[in-house]
This record gives sequence, structure tokens and C-alpha cells, in this order.
Amino acid sequence: MQLISNKKSFTFLTIILLYSLKINAQIVTDRPDQTESSSTVGNRNLQIETGLLIGFEGDPISTRQLLAPTTLIRYGLLKAIELRIVSQFESLKNQNSLQQGISDLEVGTKIQLYQKENSKTEIAFLTHLVMPTGTIEISDNQYGSINKLSISHQFNDRVGLGYNLGYNYFGTGKGNITYSFALGISINDRVGLYIEPYGEIQEIESHQSNFDGGFTYLINDNLQLDFSFGQGISTRMNYLSLGCSWLILHR
Repeated sequence: MQLISNKKSFTFLTIILLYSLKINAQIVTDRPDQTESSSTVGNRNLQIETGLLIGFEGDPISTRQLLAPTTLIRYGLLKAIELRIVSQFESLKNQNSLQQGISDLEVGTKIQLYQKENSKTEIAFLTHLVMPTGTIEISDNQYGSINKLSISHQFNDRVGLGYNLGYNYFGTGKGNITYSFALGISINDRVGLYIEPYGEIQEIESHQSNFDGGFTYLINDNLQLDFSFGQGISTRMNYLSLGCSWLILHR
């Protein structure tokens, strides 16, 4: 049985679309959607984005993935440059085996390439080095890289569009081209909704497409909660995720 049925997913996404749609809360985060924001956290500010995810693949379900927690730490080296560290505990279970442990560490940076006071467009470049530091059963056992160009357009005070185009390489093959488009709206000063098609062209040959949606809730100026779900279009996949983001401003 799928975690979320196609009918229920379609109904939920239709409701979101009728409202319009991108997260425009006071804390700009890189979760819960797949699209990395074009904003940095600011000089000497620290932002911690963490959560848990449970996903299923196959029909009937053949693989269960659990990330608990998955954590992104962002620190502003300068106004337009941030340092990024990603670490997570991962559990993969199928009918024959259970593999769990710490995933390979990611260390990287986001550099804001374009931002002007009167412009509604922002552009940033993000790159991560994936290092084979994880548990043997989980690690890819080789270095890799994750790279994305992030662009956003703010149509008005509530509605915006963000999209990424990227290339990932993990030591073998041709690598994967990735893409995502996140459209959303701030319902009020605390609640934001989004919907997002995303996917990748694996080995620059095979296309895999998915979509997700969700919302954020701003508790205060420095703390934000989020919920999201995703489902495969070209494959049997679905997931649910809960998370929290905490902004620590430099005084």
C-alpha cells in the first residue's frame, strides 16, 4: 500500500494551486523543498536546518528509507558567501537486509552571484564536496560533488518562483543532471505553501521525475517548522518529512 495515494496527492496539490503558491517567511531556508534558495544567511549568522524523512520505493513496497535526523548547518562567512555542512543518519531496509549508519559528509559553500536592492531576481551558485566518511554499509566509498545554479524571482510580496539546475558526479559514469521548480505563496506572516516538480537525468540518459508539496509555519522571527510530502511520477516512490529551522543572528 502506498504511503499517499495518487488521488489524495492530486486533491491536496489542487487545493494548494487554487491558493496560488513559495515560502516567503522571515526565515529563508533550503528545506523542505528540493530547490535550494538563492539567498545566503548573512555575515556571521548561523542557521541550523534539521528534520526527519521516511520514504518508500517499489510497488509493492520493496525499500524503506529513514533519515533521522538529516541536518544542514549554514554559516555566513561574508554577506554573500556561506559555509555549508550536511550530515545525516540513514537507514535502508528491504526484504533481505537492513543497512544503517552515518551517511557521507558533505561540505560546501553557497555564493550569491546577483542581488540588487531594486531587483526581484536573485542568483546564487552552490557546490558540495561529498567525502567518503560514512558508515561502510551506507557510504559510496568515493568522492563526489553536488553543484547547483539557483535563481529566484519574487513577483510580489507574497508570490515567488525559485528554480535550480544542477550537475552531480559521484566518481563513476557520466553523472546526473538535476532540476527543480518551486512555486509558492505566503498565506500570511506565519504560513507559507509550496508545490514543486523536480527530477534528474541519470547518467545523462534516463529521466526520473517527481513532485512534492508542503508548508512552513513561523513560530517566531528565528524559529520555523515545516512539513512536506513527495511522490514519484515516473517511479513508485513517496515520502513524508517533518523539520525545524533555527536562525541564530550575530549580535
